[in-house]
Amino acid sequence: MAVAARMKSGTRPEAASSPGPVPAAAPARILVADDDHSIAELVRIYLAKQGFEVEVAHDGNEVSTRLRDSEFDLVVLDIMMPGPNGLQVLRALRQHSDLPVILLTARTSDIDKIAGLQVGADDYVTKPFNPWELVARVEAVLRRGRRQTAETPLERVQVGGLVMELAARRAYVNGVAVDLTPKEFDLLATMARLPGVMLDRTKLLELVWGNAYFSSRTVDVHIVKLRACLAGANVRIETVWGSGYRLVEVHA
Repeated sequence: MAVAARMKSGTRPEAASSPGPVPAAAPARILVADDDHSIAELVRIYLAKQGFEVEVAHDGNEVSTRLRDSEFDLVVLDIMMPGPNGLQVLRALRQHSDLPVILLTARTSDIDKIAGLQVGADDYVTKPFNPWELVARVEAVLRRGRRQTAETPLERVQVGGLVMELAARRAYVNGVAVDLTPKEFDLLATMARLPGVMLDRTKLLELVWGNAYFSSRTVDVHIVKLRACLAGANVRIETVWGSGYRLVEVHA
């Protein structure tokens, strides 16, 4: 049957030719995760009206368990949940699955939205939202399938004399390869994707280290090494005092 043909964690099986009539496709199975029970139930009702099979979870640990033990076609995932938050759940999921994810967020900052997309979300909806808009986004994501994986949303980024090949995990400054540790590379790549945008230390810890509970000194130490690597290039890491850092191109 079609449901049994799904592969775990959202991976789609290859189409197979077989004799006889083609069975009707099973309805897509969706996991809705939100610690606000009323919102989760509202979303469940609207999606069920459109014929989806819907399950609900209310914290990050429950989401992780459901994703491990069951098969889904898409997850509607709230960012601000108890336990591992939505970004942490998504980051862990992207280590082994391309399962489509739509984030629900009460945050309106563009940086927060970009952060969710960088971690690997396919789309986001900002609270408060029209339930029918969410249904439409679910249908659109399911139609187009998974886009490129979160690890390589772009193959290459460039800011001034800095070039980063993301898939190959190589960095060049003025055409010369630079030796970076994995975290140094991830930190520099995060800023290179958002040139000129100030990223606070907490946000950098969340994006690069997976949570915001490390000391902010962790970021500062890595920034010192990255600045040395960028010496002589027309790009630099600026300190926004009391807040964070931004990567900028320097014009003569």
